[in-house]
Amino acid sequence: MRRRYVAVAVLVALLLIGTVATVPAGRVLVVEDAETGEQYMTVPVEDGTTVALEYTHSVEKTRVYDEYTVRGDYLEMTRMEFESFGWGLPSGANVTREDGVYVFDPPGNYTRVTVSPGDVAGHKLHVGAETYDLVARTNGRSVHLHLARRSAFGAATDQFNP
Repeated sequence: MRRRYVAVAVLVALLLIGTVATVPAGRVLVVEDAETGEQYMTVPVEDGTTVALEYTHSVEKTRVYDEYTVRGDYLEMTRMEFESFGWGLPSGANVTREDGVYVFDPPGNYTRVTVSPGDVAGHKLHVGAETYDLVARTNGRSVHLHLARRSAFGAATDQFNP
């Protein structure tokens, strides 16, 4: 009889853990290898969190800052800053000048942003108040950035992830 209670208790515990593990508890920004899908990073985010890429333009050798804001399941591009016009920069855009840099509010909502981090560009990823060396984290491999739902279990174990 006691074995039966233990078996039932274990079964109930496993069902509860399984249920908690699948209940959505928010979103994460995922940084994954563009070819293999290997996840390099997952960072908790909420609506309104700023996600930005900062790098040095390969030709102009000037700073570029691309800012996105988490809006539901999308990354909305909300700001671009650059110091000079050059290859790949919006030369025909309606820009303003603030503190010595060109500022542009580009259109677009993205489910995925692809980045090819490099040593020359020195890509940094800003998520909220945190900054990550994207080149070091990805070993310079091309990555996709996208949002994903995380489970309540994943949210509970965030404190144990470095």
